Amino acid sequence: TDISDVFISVKTTARNHQLRLRILLNTWILLAREQTHIFTDTDDPALDKERENGVEIINTKCPPNHSRRALCCKMAIEYDTFLASKKRWFCHVDDDNYVNIPQLVKLLRQYNHTQDWYLGKPSLRKPLEIMDRKHSGQKIAFWFGTGGAGLCISRSLALKMMPYASGGRLMTIGESIRLPDDCTMGYIISHLMKKQLTVIEQFHSHLESLNLMSKRDLVNQITYSYKYQDKTKNILNIDGFSIKQDPTRLWSLHCFLFPTFREC
Repeated sequence: TDISDVFISVKTTARNHQLRLRILLNTWILLAREQTHIFTDTDDPALDKERENGVEIINTKCPPNHSRRALCCKMAIEYDTFLASKKRWFCHVDDDNYVNIPQLVKLLRQYNHTQDWYLGKPSLRKPLEIMDRKHSGQKIAFWFGTGGAGLCISRSLALKMMPYASGGRLMTIGESIRLPDDCTMGYIISHLMKKQLTVIEQFHSHLESLNLMSKRDLVNQITYSYKYQDKTKNILNIDGFSIKQDPTRLWSLHCFLFPTFREC
């Protein structure tokens, strides 16, 4: 497996193009332009240059909000676009994720894309429980990899998901269980298909205490996130640019990992 075998999808929305997406386009996406596909909900002339540089920008025409329906709509289109790509691996991240591309490729080389693999990291300490709508009074419990940390699915598994996820079926299931995209993925894979989530500890979402991560461990991690809103912040504790210049710490992280980049 090489980087050319990986389909990386980034889910975003119009209001985040400048605030969030621009950071990604100027940092880690530079290492995987032709492998990165950005799924948004509007046309944006400001992104035309990125198309010229090899990054695919897809207007899903999904609702421009953070609703369950909007999230599942985008994930369904991401999944179908991956199937058409013939790539070995489908890796989904959000627009507040940094991806350490060399470490991602290193991870995927440890797994066979012709076997069924669901790689991710739970955000809960126990399986998610929902009511079983077919059996009154009973519950269904399953693990899911949170989209906020990123998740990867092998082509073998993705092909077997087609009866449940292709052609918009993922949206239908999401509506029936009333859960967002990453939970719906977990429901399909873990519950309906009985395939186990393989936990990847090097994936990190903003639901973790990012400031506790050791600087010497950063080079070995794969995904990182952040939360920086008003007085609420959960960011990496890393030297580099000032907080005013780089409140998310993703620029500083990028330059720590790849100091020879022109942006650094």
